[in-house]
Amino acid sequence: MTGLIGAPLNLIQKRAAKVLIIDDEPNVLSVLYSLLSTIHRCKTATSAVEALEYLREETYDLVLSDIMMPGMSGLELLAEITRLSRDTVVILISGNLNIQSAIEAMRRGAFDYVTKPFDLCDVETAVARALRHQSLVKSNQQYEQHLEDLVGLRTNELTIANTNLNTTLEKLYLNYRATLRALAAALEARDVETKGHSDRVVSYCVRLGKQIGLNDRELITLEHGALLHDIGKIGVPDGILLKRGALTEDEWQYMRRHVEYGAQILRGIDFLEGASEIVAQHHERYDGSGYPSRKEGDQICLGARIFAVADAIDAMTSDRPYRTARSFNDAADELIRCSGAHFDPLVVQAFTEVPLDGWQEIRQLSTEAGLIMKNAKTGVDIRYSVLTMSADQIAEGWAR
Repeated sequence: MTGLIGAPLNLIQKRAAKVLIIDDEPNVLSVLYSLLSTIHRCKTATSAVEALEYLREETYDLVLSDIMMPGMSGLELLAEITRLSRDTVVILISGNLNIQSAIEAMRRGAFDYVTKPFDLCDVETAVARALRHQSLVKSNQQYEQHLEDLVGLRTNELTIANTNLNTTLEKLYLNYRATLRALAAALEARDVETKGHSDRVVSYCVRLGKQIGLNDRELITLEHGALLHDIGKIGVPDGILLKRGALTEDEWQYMRRHVEYGAQILRGIDFLEGASEIVAQHHERYDGSGYPSRKEGDQICLGARIFAVADAIDAMTSDRPYRTARSFNDAADELIRCSGAHFDPLVVQAFTEVPLDGWQEIRQLSTEAGLIMKNAKTGVDIRYSVLTMSADQIAEGWAR
């Protein structure tokens, strides 16, 4: 088909590669095989069909193929090689009259081409470049795989570390909450008439918060605030706090200062910052008639507005020395009557959206270790405390 020019030179590519040589002219096959087989593992084929059989049996690093052959052409073979092995590089051999075909082959994915008659030095150079390119591609793929493996390893390590961190945060939160409950219990121990008040108010608050749509972090803040709402009474003398008769005006002034004392106690504790706001405002009224700052409407934080309703629910449905407990029906009527005055209408509406027997159940179980609510989405019973959140949710809340 053509003459051959020049003599073999030492190949630049030293790594032994698997090379498939395809040409319908035996003398061309012989020369190319002699040139390349001194370094590489070469195999020859006289047609594209024969070559495809070899390509289906094993993968080759390089295919050196004539374009113009009887039957399937080199361009058609190129498409099959691309389908069978994307890592195989292809060099096409073109006659002078087929230069456009060679250019088209490059567009379709061939790495290079040489024209007939070819100089063996040009063939050596083209083969060396092609194999070097193939080696770089493989190295890049291996490096990418290494990076993927490394990312997977580091991700796994971070997952383990995150799990350990979440466990630590959960334990820390449990310790925090145990401390808060101890403070609330110590406070209630001074006044046996209010025993269980904090637990019930907490459970009412959390149920109202869920009904309104507070997120997990807001529920945690609400729980803290409700649990510690009367912590400032630590600063109120027993003679006033436990007095059986009516308080004088001066005594009432002293009693009202428990709000100020509570805010002072919690001031500077970062994780109780939101709770401190609830403690400072839990005696404000929606119409501005409360104390200590006579805030009104949205000037009062939502947590304190929720607490006001929860506190009133517990006060009305609990026994007192001067009266017996009222029913939840009566409590609902009173809340509706005072909606917009003492209480935020939004929170009162949230209360009315929950069946009254649901509130009764919460009251009965709020001071027990049992369960009181069923998650509407999962059907799983949950405690009134938001500590039933997963560790991931707790960690996420603290991280914000």
